[in-house]
This record gives sequence, structure tokens and C-alpha cells, in this order.
Amino acid sequence: MSSTSTADVDLVGEEMALNVARTALFAALMGAFAYVSFPYPLSPAPITLQVLGVFLAGLMLGPVWGGAAMVLYLLAGALGAPVFSMGTAGIGELLGPTGGYLFSYPIAAALAGVIAHGGLGMRPLADASTTRLVGAMSAAVLVIYGLGVPFLWYNLDMTLRTAVVTGAVVFVPAEAVKMAAAIGIIRSDAIRAE
Repeated sequence: MSSTSTADVDLVGEEMALNVARTALFAALMGAFAYVSFPYPLSPAPITLQVLGVFLAGLMLGPVWGGAAMVLYLLAGALGAPVFSMGTAGIGELLGPTGGYLFSYPIAAALAGVIAHGGLGMRPLADASTTRLVGAMSAAVLVIYGLGVPFLWYNLDMTLRTAVVTGAVVFVPAEAVKMAAAIGIIRSDAIRAE
């Protein structure tokens, strides 16, 4: 076996280890973001920083590893780690009124990554336009609301209109702020990488 093939194997192993570590880090970050949570008088769902975590996972880790980070986060919460909003945990949270939002996170992160990176691979985000990044995060928000609203509607026995207003519409300004924060983080990270 030549030294080139050994180096290639070592490089693949190092890259895999780095991706696994980043995935675990983002899953932990999501748990921390869930603690930045407070009741929202206009909705039965609280305001949290979790959607910002979904954006950052998809954009910074790409579709595959960003989605994996969110799956790891959900698995930790389902197994009892207090990583859901306001320190809650368990299967009951996943099946309750806000469970749809939680289930949407892996899909939303993967979709944001696909759009931002132009496919399943990774490309430097410095090359991505702000319009592309906003489009990626907007698509992620649509997925989050698309799964979150039906859970609210079903679990809280609301009208569909009420579920849409209280489960999506009232959160739009907060999501815009989170998008701006994510773009600021991505752009500052791109500047440091140069």
C-alpha cells in the first residue's frame, strides 16, 4: 500500500471525526438555544432561539450534517435530556402541541443547507448571495410552520385559521430577526476564514 492511499484514508477519517464533532456541537447548541425561551402571549408556542440553531446548522454544516445534528438533538430530547424549550424532554413533547416544530428541524436544516450550498455538497458560503441565504432560511421556516401548525391545530383543538395565526403569522417578525442574525454570523465567519 502506498503512502498516498494511507494519507487519503487518514484524511477521510479526520474529516469524518471533525464532522461528527461538529454535529454533536450543533446538537448541544440547539439544547442551549432551547433554554433561551419565554412564553409568547400571542401564541401557545414559546419564542426560542431554536430556529436560529436550525438555520446555522443547515448553513454551516450543510444539508447532511446539519440535518444529522437536528436528528441527534431530537434523539437526546426524546431519551430524556432536558433540551427542548424551557428545559422539557421526552416523547410527550414530541407528540404534544409543539412537537411538529421539533420534528421539522432536521428537514428544515437539510433544506436550508441544500439551497444555500446548491446541493448536497458543501461550498464556501462567502460565494452565496444574501438573497440565496434568505431564500434558504425562508424555505426552512415554511417547513417549520408546515409541520408545526398542524400539531397545534390537532393537539389544541383550534380552528385552522387560529392555528395558522398563532402558530406561524405572529412569529414572522422574530424569524426575520433570526435570519438577520444568521447572515451576520455567516458573513463574520466568512471574513475570518479569508
